[in-house]
Amino acid sequence: MFTGIIEAVATVADIIHEGSNIHFVIDSPIAGELKVDQSVAHNGVCLTVTEIKSNTYKVTAVAETLAKTTLGAWQKGDVINCERALKAGDRLDGHFVQGHVDATAMCIEKQTLEGSWLFRFRFAKEYGALVIEKGSICINGVSLTVFNVGPDECTVTIIPYTYTHTNFNTLDSDHAVNIEFDVLGKYFLRKQELENLLG
Repeated sequence: MFTGIIEAVATVADIIHEGSNIHFVIDSPIAGELKVDQSVAHNGVCLTVTEIKSNTYKVTAVAETLAKTTLGAWQKGDVINCERALKAGDRLDGHFVQGHVDATAMCIEKQTLEGSWLFRFRFAKEYGALVIEKGSICINGVSLTVFNVGPDECTVTIIPYTYTHTNFNTLDSDHAVNIEFDVLGKYFLRKQELENLLG
């Protein structure tokens, strides 16, 4: 479980293909604080640490993860957002994030405002019911509040601190991102579906 509050910005140092899996070596300032078998969210994707060496660590993405996220398109040198799992007793500054990305979305607009940045994203219409005005969403691992919600679009505003301390400063129009919808909305929608199915 995560909160969508990014701890560190890291870099993809190496990419190793093995069958249908891809191993990523991540150069990160928090590498020395990690342990093997810990969970870390990478652009919102929960991956398990399998190896640690000095300032780098290794994680593995399987075919299912690669199919539903942007990880398969990662290249050496890419900048990614990282967050360690929530500790019991910590403040929940963002919202409940599972690290289970639902889909990818496309940045369709970026505006530089006076002191902030506006990003608009488009996603598959099947997810439209999971996005509500002023609700929570997780984009590339960052907990955000959405507005100007449409059937397949939403807008977020990024403050200077978040812009500087995440990879939002590398995003532009036509960039794909990982998106996780609010888990509470997913449970509510599932409940409705079952009620309709069972009459």
